[in-house]
Order: sequence, then C-alpha cells, then structure tokens
Amino acid sequence: MRQVTKYQGKKALVLGFGISGINAAHLLVKLGAQVVANDQKTPEDPAVVADLKADGIEVITGENPLWLADEDFDVVVKNPGIPYDVPLVQKFMAPKTPIITEAELASEIFAGHLIAVTGSNGKTTTTTLIEKMVAKSNLHQTAYAGNIGVSFSKTAEKMGADDTIVAELSSFQLLGAPTIHPHIAVITNIFANHLDYHKNRENYINAKLNITRNQTKDDYLIINWDRDEWQAVARRSNATIIPFSRLNKSHEGAYEQDGMIYWRDEAIMAAKDIRLIGPQNVENALAAIAAAKLSGVSNEDIVAVLTTFSGVRHRLQYVMDYQGRRFYNDSKSTDIEATEVALQGFEQPVILLAGGLDRGYTFERLVPYFKKHVKAIIVFGECKQQMKDAAEQAGIAKIVETENAITAVPEAWKLSEPGDVILLSPANASWDQFPSFEVRGDKFIKAVEELTGQKEQN
Repeated sequence: MRQVTKYQGKKALVLGFGISGINAAHLLVKLGAQVVANDQKTPEDPAVVADLKADGIEVITGENPLWLADEDFDVVVKNPGIPYDVPLVQKFMAPKTPIITEAELASEIFAGHLIAVTGSNGKTTTTTLIEKMVAKSNLHQTAYAGNIGVSFSKTAEKMGADDTIVAELSSFQLLGAPTIHPHIAVITNIFANHLDYHKNRENYINAKLNITRNQTKDDYLIINWDRDEWQAVARRSNATIIPFSRLNKSHEGAYEQDGMIYWRDEAIMAAKDIRLIGPQNVENALAAIAAAKLSGVSNEDIVAVLTTFSGVRHRLQYVMDYQGRRFYNDSKSTDIEATEVALQGFEQPVILLAGGLDRGYTFERLVPYFKKHVKAIIVFGECKQQMKDAAEQAGIAKIVETENAITAVPEAWKLSEPGDVILLSPANASWDQFPSFEVRGDKFIKAVEELTGQKEQN
C-alpha cells in the first residue's frame, strides 16, 4: 500500500455504506482522517454500525441531513449509485467540495500494476478473464476488484508495488475518480446505458473516458474497433491505442479472422475453441488477450484459460442439461444489446424468458433476432406487453404471459423439446420485481433445480 498523507487531519464524509462505503470509511481512518459515515437507511445488521463506531467513525443513519453540508468537510466519498442531483450532494457541489468514489481512494493507495476495465457490456467477464490469464502466468500476485463485487480499496491495501489489480469500473465509479491512472485501460463497448443517471449519452461517454483521462503515450487503451463511434472515442485518448476487432477491422491488436483468433500477426487459437459461447464472448476474449499480451502472458496460458473458463454467474451462465434441454442464466442482460448478442450465441431453437422494468422502451430491435433464433417466448414484468408486441411482430407462434422469471420456468418447459435451449435473457432491469439481477438469476436457477431435481452444474 502506498503511503498517502493528503487525508491526514482532514474531515471526510462517506455517503452510503455498502461494500465500497464501509471500506472507504475504514481506509480514511487509517490515512489519518476524521470520518463521518452517513446512510439514509439504517443497516439491518447492527454490527455494521458497531464496527464503524469501534474505528472512531461518527455514524448517522436514517436520513441524509442537509446540515452535514455546513460541517466544513474537506472531501466527500460518495457511493457510486447515489445520483449527483440528490439535495445533500448538490449542497456540497455548490462550494466545490471534492466528491470522489472509493475507486479514487483505491487508486491513490495502490502502487502496483493497474489494469482497469469499463464498458456497457462484458466488463465482468473481461475482468475475470484478464485476472485469470495474468494469475496463471505467475508473473505477479493478482486480484480482481471494483464493480465485480470486491472492494477495490480493501484489495489495494493488501497489494504491493509488484502486484496486479484488474479493476472493473462502472461509469458511476469513474465519474468520481478524477486522478485514476491505469497503465492498461480497456473499454469493451459503449451503448446507451444509465441515461437516467447521466442525463445524456455524451455525459455517459465522458464518464467512461475518465478511465483513460490521465493516461499518456506510455500507457495503453484497449478498445473495441468494430464501430465508427468507438474509434472516434479512442481518438480522445492520449494513450497508445490497442484495438480489438471481432469483425476484422484492424490487425493492430487482437482480432478474429477466418475463424482464428490473432494477436497482431500471431495466431493464438481457433475461435470455436473458446468455451464461452456467443459473439460477445469472442469480443471479451479479444480484449482480455490484448491486456494479457501487454502484461507478458504466454499464448499457452491464454489458451488454457479460454478453453476452460465456463463463465461468470448470471452472464450467459450455463446452468445444466436435462432431458435434452440446455438451460442458461443471462440475468445480467438488462438491456436490449445484451439480449441481441446472447441470442446470436445459439444455433439451437431458443425458448426465451424476457421482460422486467418498464423504462419506456419498445423492442422492435429484437425482432430480427426473434425471427432467427426464438421458437417460443415467455414474457413477464412491467414491460411484458411491449415484449409481446415485438414477439408478435416477429411471428413467434408460442407467446405466454406469466408473472416473473420464476413462474416462467415451468411454462418454458411445457413448450420445449429435446434439443432446445431455455434462456433467461430479460433485456430489462429487474427492479420491478427483484432487488437486483443477481437475485433474479439465483431465483431462476432455483426454479430450474426444483423443476429438474438436479443441482446447477459448474
């Protein structure tokens, strides 16, 4: 851990507990700050508050009192999910009090090799692949952290100057990380996500670009080269650009050509041998290969990971085979683009389970994929009528409405035949019915287990 003195004797407010907030509060104490921790909710587990107080942290729960803005804090560490238009945050913005996220703190104390990954889709899979490749090489002690569900700051505390952290970073985290400086940055893709938070697409792109804002020509930005817009985004970076392309649009980095995966002019493996299915996972593999090669990982170690890694939970996760049907959990597909790419990964007929939070979208974009891949669809949630409309437009003969992703499982089974894929890929957020996509996916898996009498296969 790098010794940082800038917080010594300073007053710091941590807004929002969660994994990031709790660890940020404890870290700030170690860095010599006087810390107040505030959450508008009171934690169900009293040990959370007790642990904070035991570390000398003042704890305020049950509200976000506006009088905190009058307490002369030197820095605010905000939970990434708290919008900037919340009244208390707005009051700190007026006098321009620095408002950062835990990712900023973590990057300040980490002296090792930082690989940072962002993007609309594919972040977690790409982060995991890179970490596994670098770890297999035994070149460095390696860990993943960040938006993947592991505290970035707590991980950084344990790592030394010769170690590697592969950090998954969301646009929310990056917006509060003004000095973060990864040696290798990865942008998997940029679609139209989180516009309710960022207000418009340009703000969203600018937040993503914080991952490369402080890079120089001695650093690397690995970026998807398959759309003109993403190529234009790359030109806004001062880093050395390393493209990756599933559509063979560049040979300057990692790419697929004639069914083979290449690093520059060097053949690595056949694309069909990547264990993860679907074109999006070819893209994730290409991004990971580029980061691994820049980190000195051998082709043998890269191939060993790509031929054995079966996926991250809830991200086109293989669940099991039963009586000739194959079940997949893609609950993380919370937008249309993710479901598009999921459907492209299957040659078998698909029974699709889809629906969720109504954000005002319609689903005409899915119609060509429905026509090509989907034999039946089970729709649920607030937007089930819009999903049903798209399915009818695609000419799907079997459309069933149900309550949620759990009740959809037996309905899908009734419509299935040996050789079919039963796929949960909702194309929508879960918040109308479940607290998170993880809970939705877990409950889907449990429903599959109850239907089949088998446990999920890892």
